[in-house]
Parts: sequence; structure tokens; C-alpha cells
Amino acid sequence: MTDSGTIERRIYERLGHVIDPELGRSVTDLGMVPCVEAAKADDGDDNHYVLTVHVELTVPGCPLSKTISERIEEAVRTYPDARLTPKIEIGAMSREKLGKLVDELKAERRQNPFNKPGTKTRVFAIASGKGGVGKSSVTANLAATFSALGYDTAAIDADIYGFSLPSLFGVHSRPTDLNGMLMPVVAWGVKLISIGMFAGADRAILWRGPRLQRSLEQFLADVWWGSPDVLLLDLAPGTGDMAISVAQALPNAELIVVTTPQPSASDVAVRSGLVALQVPMKVRGVVENMSYFDHKGERLRIFGEGGGQRVSDQLTEALDYDVPLLTQLPLQPEIREIDESGRPAVLNPDGTLAASALADSFKTLAQRLMR
Repeated sequence: MTDSGTIERRIYERLGHVIDPELGRSVTDLGMVPCVEAAKADDGDDNHYVLTVHVELTVPGCPLSKTISERIEEAVRTYPDARLTPKIEIGAMSREKLGKLVDELKAERRQNPFNKPGTKTRVFAIASGKGGVGKSSVTANLAATFSALGYDTAAIDADIYGFSLPSLFGVHSRPTDLNGMLMPVVAWGVKLISIGMFAGADRAILWRGPRLQRSLEQFLADVWWGSPDVLLLDLAPGTGDMAISVAQALPNAELIVVTTPQPSASDVAVRSGLVALQVPMKVRGVVENMSYFDHKGERLRIFGEGGGQRVSDQLTEALDYDVPLLTQLPLQPEIREIDESGRPAVLNPDGTLAASALADSFKTLAQRLMR
């Protein structure tokens, strides 16, 4: 027989393995479990206890409270030395306690966490020479693929003027604000942040230079990302201020250039890759989108062919290192239809990778990038 004090102590230790899905730390480390109480049940069974776990969420009405409660209940039910009936009492942290927690979390980072020595996060910046080549769709589907493959994945919509990641992921909510520290919105397993998630984002944005750079710095340093395996940035088309800001803030970023087959797109795409001559950023490779359309057994090259290889060859020569053509993606109307519905086209409705040529192409691309 086990006494109530021993149960309370051992259950608290087990709750140290319950991870808060937003902050990526255990609920006990975060101070979210101030008290665990075990009391004998009134059914006459000396080995049956009602266990009350008091939980203090970081914000009232946290949308992940159900997930946290389920994880706590699962940890309680696996306790082997007594029969426990879990009871979860949900509350919220006081402003003083929350402020102290946020200060501690900020002190751990102090700055942009992605350019610190030893960071494990692979950073890929998705660029294009011009709009309309499917750069954002490539970013969204690549991010969803990484997540479906088991990578902790984050994405920043760095296209301040033409943000589109919220709609591609079906996001209609705002990031949670914890005393000045933002929690990214999670959709289809990907942590997301975009100017399009904030009030007034439907208005024309006329930012330039320093303000654009500050927006990126805030996205990097004022958002609690945890320690993702992969960070993707959807850049604005061209070689403007944001591309330079990314290179300065994330010198470890690898550039992926997206183009379509026709010369009018590929010639411009080369310029977006040549930014690597001016800033410390490596061009990892080229993605050719809308390469072909399969129709009744015939492969049609609607936009011509060879654009991706032309970009690859020209960047390889100019940069003096291999810039490969990473993949050629098909033109499929259903890609647009599914993406615009708020679900990346590579995914099934349950979030798993679809059994399709498109999903296979993105899976191969993701695996190649992580080598």
C-alpha cells in the first residue's frame, strides 16, 4: 500500500515528462502545476485514490488546455502503484507569476535564437525573381512535408507586402501574447507567424528599409519558437530589403530559388540567387515549379522547358560552386484548389502525406535538403 504523500511526490515527478505544446518545456519546469493532492476514494478500496492536479495555464482559456489535460491524465493513469482517478483543476497564472516566467524565458534567449553558435535549426529562405511562380505554395507544402516527416517545423511569412501563408494554412487566429512574447500559431503541425495574422493587415503596407528589418527581428526574437529542426522563410519576390535583412539576421540561412520553365521567369530568378554574391548566404539549389502537365498519358510542357536548369547552370558558374536543380514540380489545378482551401496540397485531411506524385516530390526534396 502506498501513502498519499508518496503518490503526490511520484506523480509530480512523472508530470515532469508532460511537455507544454507551445513552450516545449515540461509543465512542472514552467510552474504550471503548483499542487498535486491525493485523497483516498470513499469506495472502501484502500488502494484507490482521487488525484487532483492543479494546473495554471499561461493564459485563461488557452486553446491547448484540452491537450495539456489529456497528457496529464495519461501520465496519471500509467502510475503503477495505486489505482488513481485523475481530476484536473484548470486555472490561470497570476500576472506576476506569468511576468516572471516570460522574463526567465526571454533571459534564456536574449536575442535571435537562430544565429547562435551550435544552433541545430536548419534555415531555408525561399526566394524568387518575380511573383506568380508559386513560391509561397512551395514554402507551404515544403513546411507541411517537413512536419509530416516528423521534423519540428517553423515558418515565417517574410513577404510583408504579399503575405499568403495564413490563407494557405487556413489560419484565421492571432498569435497569443504572453506579456510581450508571442506564441506562433500552429497549423498542420507547422509553427507560423505572419503580419497577416494581426489587426489591420488587410490594409496596404508601405514599410521600407529599417521598419522591414525590425519586423523580421521581431519575428525572430519576440516569438517563442522553441528549438525547431527546420525554419522556412517565405521571402518577397526580388532582391529587396527583406532578402538583405534575412542574410544579415540569419547568416546560416540557405537560399532556395523558385522559378518556372519559361525564360521570362528563369532569367529574373537568376538575380535572386546572385544576392549571395553580396551577402553571406549560400544558394542551396533551384526548384522548378509548373514544369509539366500530365494529360491523358501525355506530358505537356505548357510553359516551355529548361528554365530551372538554366538557373542552376548560371548560378553554378557565377557563384563557383554547385547549385543543383533540386526538383521539378508538376502543374496541377488541384494544387491551387487544395492550397486555397487552407490545407497544403501534399497532405491528406488527417495531416499525413498524400499518396501522390506531388507529395512524393516534396518528400524527396525535404530529405535531400536535410542531408
